[in-house]
Amino acid sequence: MSSLKLRFNVLLAILGCFLSAHSFAARVDTIDVQSTSMNRTLRAAVVLPERYKKLKKQPFPVLYLLHGGTGSFRDWLTKTPDKTLLHRLADQYNLIIVTPDGDPTSYYFDSPLIKTSQFETFISKELIDKIDNTYRTVRDRKGRIIAGLSMGGHGAMFISSRHPDLYAAAGSMSGVMNINTSTWKVPADFAKSRSENFVKLLGAPKDGDSPYPGYTMVTLAEQLKKNNLPLIFDVGVDDFLIVGNRDLHQQLVANQTPHDYTERPGAHTWEYWENALPYQVLFFSKILKANQVAIP
Repeated sequence: MSSLKLRFNVLLAILGCFLSAHSFAARVDTIDVQSTSMNRTLRAAVVLPERYKKLKKQPFPVLYLLHGGTGSFRDWLTKTPDKTLLHRLADQYNLIIVTPDGDPTSYYFDSPLIKTSQFETFISKELIDKIDNTYRTVRDRKGRIIAGLSMGGHGAMFISSRHPDLYAAAGSMSGVMNINTSTWKVPADFAKSRSENFVKLLGAPKDGDSPYPGYTMVTLAEQLKKNNLPLIFDVGVDDFLIVGNRDLHQQLVANQTPHDYTERPGAHTWEYWENALPYQVLFFSKILKANQVAIP
């Protein structure tokens, strides 16, 4: 065989391996989700692991992964430095990953004042119903996880605290554990804009360190203890939200609520969240295994 032909065959083999690897890797669907509670349609991305297509009768566990403030359902797929992060995690753990829209500044509450901002209901009921009726999922809390970053970290912890019957575990990365913006290390104009947003969503604040008790995680430590839900949350040492995270951690230590808490180098950035997410998914995978719903 000539050297030219040999090189050509080697090139074809390499190309074939490349195409094969990419043809059968995790795929991403974009779906519309009707919200009856808000009378509008929102979108979600659904990352399906490679083995979803092959195991045609197998139900898969689901990770609901929430975006941060001013973000969208595409953030986790487009803003991490490694754009294949979710694909790789879905394939590695045989996990469906759902990234829903949460509006720019909803904070995943059911607002008592704004009918079009009912995101607790959307995430905990309407979205789950849509995913369970569209895909082969584990239709039980044993196979359902919720996590998020920043605003989405608050959303994951808040929604799971109110619906522990729906989730096997919850996680937060750089989460807003205290919506009292005076505890945030941010410029005054940003703090003011977010404070005004909370007034719009929830009404006038109460006096004191926790102006919205029951709506912010630093006021829910006893509820988290009662729920006994596995929790993981982390924050960068240079993150402007570190005070609220430390406060919640200290409360959970004091009331003896088991949880996994980490501070590591980093700030409120996509580089930090790209590094943090695999640690959280590893934590969740152990819970799914213990629940006997993980796919080997």
